[in-house]
Amino acid sequence: MTAEIPEALRLPNRDGPLPPDVRFLIEKYPRPVWSGHANYGDMTRFWISRHDMFRELGEMLTGATRQFREVGLDPLGFRQFLGPRLRFMLSSLEGHHQIEDLHYFPRFRRLDTRLEAGFDLLENDHEVIHAQLLEVAASGRSLLEALSGTGDPRRAVETYAADAERLIAWLTRHLGDEEDLFVPVVLDRGEAAVGLD
Repeated sequence: MTAEIPEALRLPNRDGPLPPDVRFLIEKYPRPVWSGHANYGDMTRFWISRHDMFRELGEMLTGATRQFREVGLDPLGFRQFLGPRLRFMLSSLEGHHQIEDLHYFPRFRRLDTRLEAGFDLLENDHEVIHAQLLEVAASGRSLLEALSGTGDPRRAVETYAADAERLIAWLTRHLGDEEDLFVPVVLDRGEAAVGLD
């Protein structure tokens, strides 16, 4: 990371769009034109599909946890549902962010110096999400153990739910902001120019 992120723009505090100085291309390429644009290629579609997968998994896990808390699903059935999906989401998200940090973000930074502040922000988001991901992994493990009969599932599910809801909220905010920065650059330059082909 090359710059200090203002407190208001840090992921836990950010509640509006990215600052105008890094959103200059979203004005030229608003979301409604993305999928029909000639430069919206296969790699961009794949990247967006990964983001959509994280959104869907987050909603699925949140919904199942809410049902367990409110309706009282069978503990063993909930454990069998939650365990593999939570592990898949957390490991996939970690791998996705590593690819972005190591491969995509450096390429995008070189395209236009005006983008650097935006990618600093997104890298900081990844750090915040990683720390929260570790919290969710720990509280998820505790919940899975409690669901096996080695603890109090009611207490464990409350801790896990709070951690997971925070992660999903931050991730949702981050994915939207990342797309608003990333996709317009691709549309403006083309996948080959940004090294996505």
